[in-house]
Amino acid sequence: MTNSPQAALVAGTSSALVVDDHPLFCDALTLTLQSIADFEEIRTAGTMEKALEVVTQDSKIGMVILDLNLPDVNGLDGLVRLRNAAPDAVILIASSMADNRMISHALKAGANGFVPKHSQRSVFRRAFEAVTSGQRFVPDGYIDPQGGQENAPADALARLASLTNQQARILHLICEGKLNKQIAYDLSIAETTVKAHVTAIMRKLGVHSRTQAVLVAQEARFSRVLPNEG
Repeated sequence: MTNSPQAALVAGTSSALVVDDHPLFCDALTLTLQSIADFEEIRTAGTMEKALEVVTQDSKIGMVILDLNLPDVNGLDGLVRLRNAAPDAVILIASSMADNRMISHALKAGANGFVPKHSQRSVFRRAFEAVTSGQRFVPDGYIDPQGGQENAPADALARLASLTNQQARILHLICEGKLNKQIAYDLSIAETTVKAHVTAIMRKLGVHSRTQAVLVAQEARFSRVLPNEG
C-alpha cells in the first residue's frame, strides 16, 4: 500500500464534493457516495469554477468525485487546477471517457483513482475503499499504454501542474488568443500583473513564447489523449 498526503482522507475532513454538469448524473453519483460512505455533507458543483470555490472555502472537503467533461474547462487542465486548489483531497474521476490513455493521463495529472461512469455501485465501493486507504484505483482490465514510461503529454501535464490557479486561468485565456490587455480586463487585474504571470508561466513551462506555451497546453487536452477516430 502506498500512502501519500494526497491519497488518504486527512484528519478534520468530513465532507465530499461531486462535480458533474448533468443533474441526473450528479444526483446518481451523490446517492452512490451516500450508500458507500458516511460523510456529514455531500456538496455538488456543475462547473469547475464552482468546484474551485467550494474547495477553497470549505476545508472539510476530503473527497471529490469529478467528471472530466465540464463546460468551463478544456481537457485535463480542470483536474490540474482542482489538484492545486485541494492538494490533500482524494480525487476520484468518474467519467465516460475511460480508455487506457485517458485513465493514464488523469492519474498523472493528480487523480487518485478512475472509475468508468457506467460502473456498478460495487466498483465505486472498491474504488472508495482503495483511495481512502492510500491506494490508487484503476478499473479492471486497465493497462498503462506507456508501460509506466513518461511521454510528451504526460510531461506537459507535469509542467502544467506547477501553475497556480491564477496562472492556469491566464494560460487558458492565452489559448483563446487574448492579449494581455484583454486578460487584465477579464480578470480585473493590472496589465503589469498579467505580464508578470505570463513570464512566470513561460518559465514554469520551459518555453520562450506565448505560442510555445499554447502548444504545451494543447499536449494535455482531450484531443491528444483520446484515440483517433477514423
